[in-house]
Amino acid sequence: MDKLIITVALTGAETTKADNPHLPITPEEIAQAAYDAYQAGTAIVHLHGRDESGEATQDIEIYRRISELIRAQCDLIIQLSIGGGVGMSPQERSAPLALRPEMATLTTGTVNFGDGVFLNPRSVIEEFAARMKDLGIKPEVEIFDLGMISNALYLVRKGLLSEPIHFDFVLGVPGGCAATVKNLLHMVETIPPNSTWQVAGIGRHQLPLAVAAIILGGHVRVGFEDNIYYTKGVLAESNAQLVERIVRIAGELGREIATPAEARAILGLPVKDGC
Repeated sequence: MDKLIITVALTGAETTKADNPHLPITPEEIAQAAYDAYQAGTAIVHLHGRDESGEATQDIEIYRRISELIRAQCDLIIQLSIGGGVGMSPQERSAPLALRPEMATLTTGTVNFGDGVFLNPRSVIEEFAARMKDLGIKPEVEIFDLGMISNALYLVRKGLLSEPIHFDFVLGVPGGCAATVKNLLHMVETIPPNSTWQVAGIGRHQLPLAVAAIILGGHVRVGFEDNIYYTKGVLAESNAQLVERIVRIAGELGREIATPAEARAILGLPVKDGC
């Protein structure tokens, strides 16, 4: 198996400090949380921006500030969210691509998202994929339902997405695919064999699906965007605490942890100098 790539999704667009007071909101808090997670063993940081009031934003200057603060401390792979928040326009969502991050998310379909709808019609998917290709940004293809895999393979046939693809199976969102190992296995068996993949389990599903991914040879996403608890009813103290647990479990299972440089090699990203 490849070494295990751990992605940390620090903040998201929905969670608030009222949900967990340890949630990083400001650029400085987010950058510090990223560095702490890096020290714990993460290789990729998945970023959402927040404005001064704590609301989700795709303001390019906020993303620029967060990225600069992170790069000043470590060589984490920076992955920007182009999902933004439910209800944002495609133009608003895609604005941070101008920063040319190493990676960005590409959701290949529409999904109910709790009481909202995460809208991704084919025209928007193609527009985002084409722009990422032009800018040399590697997409992380976000999959909330099985049909989104078919949409991703359509992009390959159209020349907008290149193999090998890196998939992120987001399981357990209300309105999306249920967070079961059976569903995870079906998705893994459906993607091209040269692909890499990770799983992001929502809420209480984060830990069991992460363990399944470690065993199956996939990769893992953890963090407050998807889950704010360490155990039932006990809030996690930090994103780094969630990373540390995965590192410990992976060690018990004999799976080594990838550094950012090793993750770049696994994902086919250009080599960068470390800190």
